[in-house]
Amino acid sequence: MKKIICILLGVLILAVYWKVQYHEFINYDDGRYITENKHIKDFSKENFIWAFTQSHSANWHPVTWLSHMLDVQLYGLNPRGHHLTSLALHIANSLLLFLVFARMTGSIWRSCFVASLFAFHPINIESVAWASERKSVLSTFFWLLTTWTYINYVQKRNLARYSMVVLFFALGLMSKPML
Repeated sequence: MKKIICILLGVLILAVYWKVQYHEFINYDDGRYITENKHIKDFSKENFIWAFTQSHSANWHPVTWLSHMLDVQLYGLNPRGHHLTSLALHIANSLLLFLVFARMTGSIWRSCFVASLFAFHPINIESVAWASERKSVLSTFFWLLTTWTYINYVQKRNLARYSMVVLFFALGLMSKPML
């Protein structure tokens, strides 16, 4: 049943957010973050180091910069690919939220309801449709992975499982320090 819910939820999210791929970059922050940012246009050693050693636009989030660098390598400065990456992360977040809650509570339908509220709530549109908000969908992704791996750690405590919790939490913090 969980697989069916995940497939249906993923397809519904894709259907609702499908038009995001036709959006342009926004003149608010997308220039500073993506289109005018010389550091993300090339996945070089220097820019990799820049991502980890500099703040930009009052933010230090190297994983977010690396994500933008990867998108530029894959899609260039075509906003379609950038938006589709954010959409894929939002789908993954919604499915992870469902699976985490189902695992923690044992209640599949309530977990599906919560994940659906998260998936379709208007507050999340900005994070999916605005390329500069990649930091939000990335930090959410790593936070949910942190929660999932913490559940694993609690069930069988060992250093390897705890290390995964710390790793995902650190990646989440390096995506958006507000996490």
